[in-house]
Amino acid sequence: MTNAELCLRLLAAAAAGSVVGVERERQLWAAGLRTHMLVCLSACLAMIVSAYGFNDLLGENHVVLDPSRVAAQVISGVSFLGAGAILLRGEIVRGLTTAASIWSVAAIGLAIGGGLYVPGAAATVIVLLILAGVKPLEERYHARFRSRELRLSAPSGTVTIDVLKEIAGPRASRVRHFVATPGESEGVDDILISFVRLSQTSVDDIARRLAGLKGVTLRDKGDA
Repeated sequence: MTNAELCLRLLAAAAAGSVVGVERERQLWAAGLRTHMLVCLSACLAMIVSAYGFNDLLGENHVVLDPSRVAAQVISGVSFLGAGAILLRGEIVRGLTTAASIWSVAAIGLAIGGGLYVPGAAATVIVLLILAGVKPLEERYHARFRSRELRLSAPSGTVTIDVLKEIAGPRASRVRHFVATPGESEGVDDILISFVRLSQTSVDDIARRLAGLKGVTLRDKGDA
């Protein structure tokens, strides 16, 4: 193995890490371009050291080496970096995808360090497709299950659950909550309606029909 070949592997690993890092940088995550490049490059170097760094000792008597041991420690060692990318904000855990991407570029670096250029390049493309291509589909899927709210004011008895069912039609089955409370003005109710698994277009249509009723004022609408 020539020095030129070894340097080529290091450069290829840095390039692969940069491709994934650019996508994370675009999302404004702390673990961005430089972090992914360094992780992939370092994993590649660890693989090179593990595979070729002890060749001069293999000829010694009673010396038995396992070339996979150094590389194996990369998988567990990079987990500390991944853990640092995970944040808990209230009840929401964020950073899991970035942690997984760090772990992925480490594996890519090991592959390139072992001379597996094609699998390393293929894994880089697949990781990029997962990060950039699957996200819009994931967001669209989650949007179907997101709760959406309507808040309005109406004269008492104008908007009831029966009136809502008539206006919503088949979409009435998507009503999760219907709450009417006395408003600040006498004879006016503040009404909260929440829907589940209903598109924003459908919610807007129901809101438009409700607003067409006499005395009904739409206050706001949005995601719950």
